[in-house]
Amino acid sequence: MNRPETPEGWQVWDLVGRLGGQLRVLPGAVIGWDMLSALALGDALGVPPLVTAELLPVIEAVMVAKLNEQMERPDG
Repeated sequence: MNRPETPEGWQVWDLVGRLGGQLRVLPGAVIGWDMLSALALGDALGVPPLVTAELLPVIEAVMVAKLNEQMERPDG
């Protein structure tokens, strides 16, 4: 359903899996990825910068919403 459809999409998906240590957080909330680090990592992995710039913010928004939603739940 939400699978990447292009090789570049798969590259960005792989990049997303490597960004766990690049979270920007405030007490009680995730605010996003360190985008400078994310872009540098993407460049090092050979992900086209235009693709990274187009896709990563969209994925980031969903990630932030879902992580913050989980942290708000009592069982989170």
